[in-house]
Amino acid sequence: MEKVDLSIVILVYNAKGYLEQCIDSIRGANLKDISWEIVLVDNASTDGSRELVNALGKKDKHITAVLNLSNLGFSKGNNEGIKIVSGRYILFLNPDTVLSKDALKEAFLHMEEHPDVGAVGARLHLPTGETDSPAHRGFPTPLNAIFQFIGLRSLFPHSKIFSGYTLGWLIDSALPHEVDVISGAFFLIRRNVGESLGWWDEDYFMYGEDIDFSYRIKQAGWKIIFLPKADVLHYGGVSAGIRKHIRKVSLASPETRLRSIKASTEAMRLFYTKHYTNKYPSFLTDMVLFGISLLEYFRILKIKFSYNSFQNSFIKYGKNWH
Repeated sequence: MEKVDLSIVILVYNAKGYLEQCIDSIRGANLKDISWEIVLVDNASTDGSRELVNALGKKDKHITAVLNLSNLGFSKGNNEGIKIVSGRYILFLNPDTVLSKDALKEAFLHMEEHPDVGAVGARLHLPTGETDSPAHRGFPTPLNAIFQFIGLRSLFPHSKIFSGYTLGWLIDSALPHEVDVISGAFFLIRRNVGESLGWWDEDYFMYGEDIDFSYRIKQAGWKIIFLPKADVLHYGGVSAGIRKHIRKVSLASPETRLRSIKASTEAMRLFYTKHYTNKYPSFLTDMVLFGISLLEYFRILKIKFSYNSFQNSFIKYGKNWH
């Protein structure tokens, strides 16, 4: 296989309504003098995405399609794409993103010009215009997690004491700056860094894997940089349907939403037990794990309540209609 500068791995799961828009934004990007390829990995979608991925792979010389036989999750699905890439840099990109014309070039050139940088993240913004917070995070240390859970981070979004989970005092900066964690929705990494770390940790099915990967990158001595000028629209969570801004328009079933909630909180437990149990006092560990369990309980309750309300409204409407 001919080697390229940039390989873009897009993992797809039930995102047919967004994928072509994402691909079009890559095709329209300012990539002069940068050779590139796209690897589309479908995780056994059921909404027509699988057929679209296969068709795109057949008609576009820049695109290779990988069709997984089952939903392998985020980490394992992306690792399947890694097996066939040829680029010096690998961009992991969500299908529900739309790239600004210069986003890829900004990220690529920053890596070229700064050999101490292991990974780069873009400024992801939601359809509401606000910055997508997972793109700009600190590590979920016990204090950061506690301030996040009890709402102090929301009350003091720019405080160096209370907003450590989002690094809120830096989030409005227009200059490139170092962060702890970037989002798996746009995660550009040097190939040699990814190879040295074994790529994505497959213990994570979905959620938390970008925090884990970022943590291992930093532990290995590399910098992670957030680039405000690399601007990317991120619809965010369309397949899972649990994020606040997407709940009303996502087509995810209640069962999928419940699985997503459990996966997200299980990822929190997994990260903490892997990286922090031997680092912090046991009473802090107990507080954080208890908080995760509470969060999971209330999120599940909210989803079940919303679904039951919908069912009752539907039944009532049906009786009136007849």
